[in-house]
Amino acid sequence: MSDSVFRGSIEFLERLGIYDVVLPFLLVFSIMFAVLEKTRVFGMEDMGDKDKKVTRKNINAMVAFVMAFLVIASSKMVGWINTALPRIVLLVIVSICFLLLIGVFFSEKEDVYFEKGPWRNFFIVLMFIGVVLIFMGVITIGDSDETWLEWTYNKIMYEFDSTAVSSIIMFLVVLGLMFYVTKEPKSEKNKS
Repeated sequence: MSDSVFRGSIEFLERLGIYDVVLPFLLVFSIMFAVLEKTRVFGMEDMGDKDKKVTRKNINAMVAFVMAFLVIASSKMVGWINTALPRIVLLVIVSICFLLLIGVFFSEKEDVYFEKGPWRNFFIVLMFIGVVLIFMGVITIGDSDETWLEWTYNKIMYEFDSTAVSSIIMFLVVLGLMFYVTKEPKSEKNKS
């Protein structure tokens, strides 16, 4: 029996398939439709006026609908989505808490330079790496239970000798330093 009324309703929705069918379908449909609308892959159509053009919403909706159905037809992909998304939400919550913590140390009059510049790019790269690692930790290889993250970790730790790994790390550090030293400085615009 359920611990509470709300837990019982959550379990009821789970038995109905809301979490395995409806929500993944709506998520994939919404994201695909938004991407198709934004990129205008299928072009624009005239609305009578020469200047009035709109996206082909019917085609975009149909393609997004089919893509969403193809995703929910694969229980493995739905499992990946259901496992990865809570982790991504946790990553977003941690980053927001970090930004709140940074905001504690600044007054209202001080500017925090996270909207542009190197800190913004650093956080974008950090979040991208976090999302990639989350999906690598969810997606399994073939029929085995081993994930891509486990496979990569095992390859690096057990199949490469320490000389090969240290050579790769040294090469990446030298490459990063070369890029940092040789990059062109940003030219400042003349103020007139």
